[in-house]
Amino acid sequence: MPDPILSIRDLVVEFKTEDGVVHAVDGISYDVFPGETLGIVGESGSGKSVSTLSILGLIPQPPGRVASGTAMFKGKDLLKLKKRELRSFRGDEVAMIFQDPMTSLNPVLKIGFQLGEAIKTHYPKQPNAKVKERVIDLLRLVGVPNPDSRYDNYPHEFSGGMRQRAMIAMGIANSPSLLIADEPTTALDVTIQAQVLEVLKTVQQETNAATILITHDLGIVAELCDRVLVMYAGRIVESGDVHTIFQNPRHPYTIGLMDSLPKLTEDEEWLRPIPGQPPSLINRPPGCAFHPRCFLSQGRLRCREEVPSLRAVDGGRDHYAACHFAEELVGHHSKFSEPVAGGVA
Repeated sequence: MPDPILSIRDLVVEFKTEDGVVHAVDGISYDVFPGETLGIVGESGSGKSVSTLSILGLIPQPPGRVASGTAMFKGKDLLKLKKRELRSFRGDEVAMIFQDPMTSLNPVLKIGFQLGEAIKTHYPKQPNAKVKERVIDLLRLVGVPNPDSRYDNYPHEFSGGMRQRAMIAMGIANSPSLLIADEPTTALDVTIQAQVLEVLKTVQQETNAATILITHDLGIVAELCDRVLVMYAGRIVESGDVHTIFQNPRHPYTIGLMDSLPKLTEDEEWLRPIPGQPPSLINRPPGCAFHPRCFLSQGRLRCREEVPSLRAVDGGRDHYAACHFAEELVGHHSKFSEPVAGGVA
């Protein structure tokens, strides 16, 4: 096993509000290895985006702050870097693709100029002709038709899917070692989603960059990811390789996420939502944060009083779950606990 390119340890991120302190990320730890795609999934507010934005210094401070933890990237703790040092990492060694390209691209600057600026910021001595050639090659790589003429287009002249392709091109402009994609297919129709995902696959094959894919879509995870982290209320509740998670989920929340999705091979009149609401991150319930919504808890005292640790399950394989009674889920299949071939059915 190679050394991880990114190691997060005991990361705690808080936001101070008028109502109290929001514990957005509460002591999570994970590794990302070279060339792999790590999926981070969970409902809105689970902490999946904040966990990555914070290590790049992209959360507003105040009200946000990284209370504790380390984020080791190639021997350096990103959380201890000064703003200038961190700026040299962002867009070069580590790049991020945001979920809304229309707000990430400047509407009054041409696409080609903006992609070129991402290169010139880190390599100012590059000749303009070389930069333009690189930008056109990038647009071609991500599937933008007629990249030579599209170079001079403004963002409003691109469709939503094309703008997302341009953002992917900007993300890989300097051949980063780590690419973070935050809900890259949000607000795109299904056909365009499939095209953008295919672009991400191609990009990773071409660059061999490690990728963190933040999403709420388990279908995307099954198609693109090697390993998965499932987050709930600011904590990791399950982690493992993608096939293990889909075939043998060991946390009730993971099963609930899977069962709440429609499946084309089943004739269902109603979707099956997870009952209740996510907890307040200001006043998290005692014990397991998921216990008020959990079909396995059944009012058990241990679930209500004791916070479960993330521990190895399934005989010590690389599969971890934060559930006191994970062993009781052996043989409990979700609707997707079938062979995963080319994505979720």
